Amino acid sequence: MRIVGAASAFPKYHYDQKSLCEAFVAYWGDRLPEPRKFELLHSNVGVNGRYLSLPIEQYAALRFSEANNVWIRTAVELGEQAIPAAIAQAGIDKSEISAFFFVSVTGIASPSIDARLINKLGLSTDMRRVPIFGLGCVAGAAGISLAADYVKAYPDKYALLLSVELCTLTIQHDDLSMANLISTGLFGDGGAAVIVAGDRAAEKCGHQGPDIIDTQATFYPDTEKVMGWDISGNGFQIVLSPEVPTVIAGNVGGDLDRLLSKHNLTRADIGCWMLHTGGPKILRATAQALGVGDDAMWASWEALAEMGNLSSSSVLMVLEKTMKKRPAPGTWSILAAMGPAFCSELVLLRW
Repeated sequence: MRIVGAASAFPKYHYDQKSLCEAFVAYWGDRLPEPRKFELLHSNVGVNGRYLSLPIEQYAALRFSEANNVWIRTAVELGEQAIPAAIAQAGIDKSEISAFFFVSVTGIASPSIDARLINKLGLSTDMRRVPIFGLGCVAGAAGISLAADYVKAYPDKYALLLSVELCTLTIQHDDLSMANLISTGLFGDGGAAVIVAGDRAAEKCGHQGPDIIDTQATFYPDTEKVMGWDISGNGFQIVLSPEVPTVIAGNVGGDLDRLLSKHNLTRADIGCWMLHTGGPKILRATAQALGVGDDAMWASWEALAEMGNLSSSSVLMVLEKTMKKRPAPGTWSILAAMGPAFCSELVLLRW
């Protein structure tokens, strides 16, 4: 099983962090109790700028039903960009894709986005479709795992994973909680497509991406309130506990050691790390749990600075960055993400 293509796509509206902060301060006005602390929050999340699905001045009047319609339209547009780019990188024809996994947690649609893209792009009408909602930030890594399971059963097939997360469409206009304030500084919009090939299919494919050696999912009981959404008539209201870094630091290292031990590996054998860009505290907690330095996670820090946290799409963009620089042949690698429940998903790769 091999990853043979990865490509990202973004909406056309981009704003630097200072402009976004100023827009929120102007919108909330006197309702924002401590503007200076809010500005410091924005400056300390490690983000230089983000992509938005709409011009910033259109967000103030946006409500849930309208935001979801924008999500559908933009998700299709980003899929139309990312999927052909990933297919071209893999060097295959679009008719060869036989399974389509779509993941998102920032909007809902029926028919789902994958169905709409089959029509738009003329993809095979015989493919297996698996739209997945609710996994949150972990879904990028989980989607790779599910695609790997599919091509393991069908080694002459190719599977497509598409993640689209338009996080700015979920920001609550009148929520001044710390969780929502953090969201306004951290989350952005974008999507990414990945092509996974079975063993026999990979032999015919020109691109030499990393082999998927193993995957591991871990669910942490009784952690539902650590991260997720409260969904109401106003849309998606973020649940983001300050316990997230503690949960990660206390669990992910042990998760990793269990996976590595099955292959007679240790952390010292891992030469490349691709981690979800949850934010500075999340990245540092993960680094602490795994016993690695910031330089080992260069692609994650770069992605965070360039585009913010894009939920499930983030780790796929870190993957794309890493594939462009391509570690030396034989390098062991870990791709990892965490998300609501709370849970982790690890993918062991070899270049």
